[in-house]
Amino acid sequence: MKNIIKTTLLTSLLILANLASSQEINWKSLSDERYIVNANAGFSHGIVWGAGFGYQLKTKMPLILQAEYSFPSGKHLIDDFKSKVGAQARLFESGNIQVSAKIHGNFRRYENSLVRLVNFGSEMSAAAGYYRPKWFLAGEFGFDKAIVTNFRHSAHYRDMFPGVQDGWFEPSTGGNFNYGLMAGYSFKTSDLYLKMGKVLSQDFKSKPLIPVYFQLGYNVRINKGN
Repeated sequence: MKNIIKTTLLTSLLILANLASSQEINWKSLSDERYIVNANAGFSHGIVWGAGFGYQLKTKMPLILQAEYSFPSGKHLIDDFKSKVGAQARLFESGNIQVSAKIHGNFRRYENSLVRLVNFGSEMSAAAGYYRPKWFLAGEFGFDKAIVTNFRHSAHYRDMFPGVQDGWFEPSTGGNFNYGLMAGYSFKTSDLYLKMGKVLSQDFKSKPLIPVYFQLGYNVRINKGN
């Protein structure tokens, strides 16, 4: 019974960890714009909608503070969600070659007929590629970790497994690696980008139910004087 409970919960956790939303930057088209507003839609265990906001700091190394929110399509749109805050920075530049990194703290909620999960976690990723003022092509690699999760099981689940416990747990697994490609085209004050790739569970032995992701996003860059 313990194995059944563990498998059910970890499966739900892996689904939760892939409610993805992330705004991408063309560093060659970014100048003195202070604000970046983002909208995106994609596929990650279902259709996912997202929005984000970025604020570029006045620093020698390009650094953007970010806040993002995403939710899956469904009957109740705001029941499940993923929110995150963090920063994205360009770490290296050599001509048209750019390397950047992101780090975010996550707060997520996921519920099905068996369990309601509320989770705090972290997300880190890096991207490297070829960037021009009008377009870019890059590869990305990231890791999304569920650090601590609160479980509240349904009455139906308790009927099947009366000994199950609610509360906060630090699971030994519950993270995913993701890797893929992204490309974008930049206009005068906006960027259109596409990203896609695959997802692998952190134990390198299993895969999520749908081990791929896809996202189409649009950024609007707003000058500080506007």
